[in-house]
Amino acid sequence: MANTWQTAPDARVEDRSRQDDPDHPAAFDDAVIRQARNSAAFWAALGNSRGHEVIRRRSFLAVLGDERAGTRILLQEPGLDAYELAELTELAGRSTGPVDAEDPFSSTDLSHLGLRNWQMPIMVRPPGPVPAPAMEVIRVRRTHELQTAEQIVIEGFELTRFAPYRPGELFPTALTEQPGVDVFLAVLDGEAVGAGVTVVHDGVGSHYWVSTSSAHRSRGAGRAVMLGSLAPMADLTVTLTASRLGRPLYESLGYTAVTASTWWSSQ
Repeated sequence: MANTWQTAPDARVEDRSRQDDPDHPAAFDDAVIRQARNSAAFWAALGNSRGHEVIRRRSFLAVLGDERAGTRILLQEPGLDAYELAELTELAGRSTGPVDAEDPFSSTDLSHLGLRNWQMPIMVRPPGPVPAPAMEVIRVRRTHELQTAEQIVIEGFELTRFAPYRPGELFPTALTEQPGVDVFLAVLDGEAVGAGVTVVHDGVGSHYWVSTSSAHRSRGAGRAVMLGSLAPMADLTVTLTASRLGRPLYESLGYTAVTASTWWSSQ
């Protein structure tokens, strides 16, 4: 595995969603729906910035990309009726590229689409103070900074669908103009060593694609990106979906796993 935060199977999730837990913060109670809505906001922003078609339904949001970006489906409700499932199936069937779907409720069977599936924990952090990162973290403002972040994410998450590299394909310039979206870079000795994206939507924040360049792993870049991007959201409830290897870092920053999200992919 090339990156601590790379998407990877992880079924070992502690369910902290029970209200009878005396140490259970109220912020945990609706973490699943918060993550579902935030993820939909992120992918809608990404789709709009790329000029891709964004389809909104009661129970899902779909972004219809090209042969490299593929089709992304974000389930928004724990149950799909027969009509919605049929439409989702039709959209996946006519995709010209890979198909990826997120089901934070882990309640919809998409095996008929021929996709593999795995689970990762949804984690939540209540509002609270954030320590300063050990290295400089900047909010991306310029095109060359955005392209640097783009290349770090493509390498770190092994997004081979975007090879050969085309500047602005993963992160179009218009992405940072989308409401609530910010891209961050961690900088060490003048060199960008880590990157990540945050989205604030409906009063909730979330992290996406936190990654470290291969030449600077195990030097605290991932922690720095997390802290630097978390600081502007310190007064908000913040969610994320974690890989097995990323989970210890997130726990050390105050995140708690509350339930499992099921992911489906054709790749």
